[in-house]
Amino acid sequence: MDLEFSEEQLVLRDMVRSLCAEYAPLPLVRQMEDDPKGYPDELWKQMGELGLLGLLIPEAHGGAGQGLLEAALVYEELGRSLAPSPHFPSAVLAARCLLQAGSAAQQETWLPRIASGEAILTPAWLEPERGFGSAGVQLRAEVDGDGFVLGGTKRHVPFASAAARLLVLARTPDGAVDLFLVDPKAPGVTLTQQRSLAADCQYRVDLDGVRVGVEDRVGTAGTGFDTFEAAMLEGVVLLAAQAMGGAEHALEITVQYAKDRKQFDKPLGAFQAISHYLADASTHVAGAKTLVYEAAWARDEGRPEAAKLAAMAKLFACDTYRDLTAMCQQVWGGVGFTIEYDIQLFFRRAKQLQISWWDPRTLEERVASAVLDS
Repeated sequence: MDLEFSEEQLVLRDMVRSLCAEYAPLPLVRQMEDDPKGYPDELWKQMGELGLLGLLIPEAHGGAGQGLLEAALVYEELGRSLAPSPHFPSAVLAARCLLQAGSAAQQETWLPRIASGEAILTPAWLEPERGFGSAGVQLRAEVDGDGFVLGGTKRHVPFASAAARLLVLARTPDGAVDLFLVDPKAPGVTLTQQRSLAADCQYRVDLDGVRVGVEDRVGTAGTGFDTFEAAMLEGVVLLAAQAMGGAEHALEITVQYAKDRKQFDKPLGAFQAISHYLADASTHVAGAKTLVYEAAWARDEGRPEAAKLAAMAKLFACDTYRDLTAMCQQVWGGVGFTIEYDIQLFFRRAKQLQISWWDPRTLEERVASAVLDS
């Protein structure tokens, strides 16, 4: 793997960094915490106009047709800035599900709108007191005439209030899992905002007798979970890149603080204990970034180890992000835990990201299976 990025890739990274600096500065990030919509309109508009929402969508559907490595560079910058946006659920997971399994009509209807930012689609996957695997999907999809009636509860559905459609995983009477496009404004759908550690935009979604047609099913019968899992294998690489962007920026501001803050007439960084913590953190960030790039490259190249590397990348990157930001808070001291200082923003998001979209235990099981089955 060549770790030297092309000029076009570097321009893309710089463009996203400038965009986030202008439209997602940290004061705005603070304002968007626990916001019922969850993202600033101007940022979303600019992401659409610059082609970032269609980055992974083929040109035939109005996208840019770029690879996962380019997307990883974008997600590093989104992680650095903590930019609040529904890019991941809509432009990554929902778009990949439609590309893999959607009908021609579904692709024609939704992919160009996702790429432009006109429409947001978001997965409704996790359920109360259930796990990340297919057995955790118990929301019912009962056959009713020429369609289905959905009933049950989903939790941690991101940006549900702004979504044009929910991509709902549901279990049919034969025990299979299917994917359905559901209008969040349809009769029987109730949205309740949830509070989270990261203060991001999440909803509980209750479905009570919600009717959908056969044409709303994404893919053939019984393929829903496989479709979603294939999208997740790409998505977790980008979440790992997001973690690395956040970790790198948290380390940068902490290193600067260690240079500026003095104790006993010396900068904090002059004390060996502090300097060694920072050195270890820098080493872990460098290693995790290499793993993330390798995972993205392997996915783009269709290499057989891509699935294992994807799980390894999120596991290691998110563990590094969480441990690094916890260490950074200790360097900052008591002020690091107060809301006036920015480091706590990164710590809270690091922990939230670590336990979301496949938690460490799930990722460890995947890596273990890949190692033991080889």
